[in-house]
Amino acid sequence: MACRVFAVNLLVVKSVSNISLQPRFIKNQKYFYKELKKELMSVAENNELAKNMEVIGMLNDFVGIAVDETLLNPDDCWQPTDFLPDLSKEDAFDQIKGLRERSAGIPDTIITSLVGNMITEEALPSYQTYFNLIINGERDELTSEKGWVRWSRAWTAEENRHGDLLNKYLYLTGRCDMKEVEQTIHRLIYNGFNPNTNQDPYQAIVYTSFQERATKISHVNTGKLADKAGDNNLSRICKTIAGDEARHEKAYKSFMSKIFEIDPNGALSAFEKMMRKQITMPAVLMDHGGKNPNLFIEFSAITQKIGVYTTWDYASIIEHLVALWKIESLTGLKDGAAKAQDYLATLATRYKRIAERMKVPDEINLAWLSGKQFTFQ
Repeated sequence: MACRVFAVNLLVVKSVSNISLQPRFIKNQKYFYKELKKELMSVAENNELAKNMEVIGMLNDFVGIAVDETLLNPDDCWQPTDFLPDLSKEDAFDQIKGLRERSAGIPDTIITSLVGNMITEEALPSYQTYFNLIINGERDELTSEKGWVRWSRAWTAEENRHGDLLNKYLYLTGRCDMKEVEQTIHRLIYNGFNPNTNQDPYQAIVYTSFQERATKISHVNTGKLADKAGDNNLSRICKTIAGDEARHEKAYKSFMSKIFEIDPNGALSAFEKMMRKQITMPAVLMDHGGKNPNLFIEFSAITQKIGVYTTWDYASIIEHLVALWKIESLTGLKDGAAKAQDYLATLATRYKRIAERMKVPDEINLAWLSGKQFTFQ
């Protein structure tokens, strides 16, 4: 691997030298060195990405084992119909009535938060596209039996049930303006998905490790609120989805742990970069170009206010990953790595301080509830 990277380095530096020494660059020495530095930085970044992709390729067998041991055979998986009225039965309307009666007692804030979670899940096509573009560097056929390709298919298949179930549940409750909901889903997929990983597969795995845990926490907390509101079926739905997310989280964290074993310097750098940029929530573009440019902010404010997903949770995830990947005790690192270790080791504490000072508006308008305004008590 090192030989290949060195060869690429040599070829590109020669190319840079040939281009940069042309007369038009020599006229301004300051400009010349500025451009040379820029080109060399680009070379370094490309070499880093090439090295990272090579390590990712080395994990194919490891990931294949995760598919077999962590993900489930489709015939053994739960399906949305396990939690919803069976319309083929004679008492189908009674089942629907029971669902609506249970959901009637759920506060608008919880319904709104649930809608936001469902919309996030429904943008799955964007997440799979991103994953295939970043991780599947060799552009294998989607029917390939290589580990990463199998993971992409099987992980997507499991995740696909989440949006299906929550969408059908919310539709049957009659609590939402489903046309508005559907338009938001459409817009989110239309706008795409950019977790800001700069095409780096290491950063992509850091992102998914973090995001799967965040999604799990969100569903667990929604389930607890549903319990308190008296809808035990919704509670079961949320906790079941959270169970899937927990398995997925465990797998992604194990992928990153393996990367830390093989390339601790690159893994540490990727972790630090993602944390400095902050983790972008998958549904952040749900309002881009829409009628309400503050839709995502309002949704996030509700999840913060009712305790579905908070800044405290963000801090706890950082703390968990720093401990899991043993950031403070990593050895064999390059000069300057201590700075990254110190930054990551103290980051959770910084976010906890932010959480202590955060405030949420008392009143928020949301289109998903037909423009209804409600006041937090």
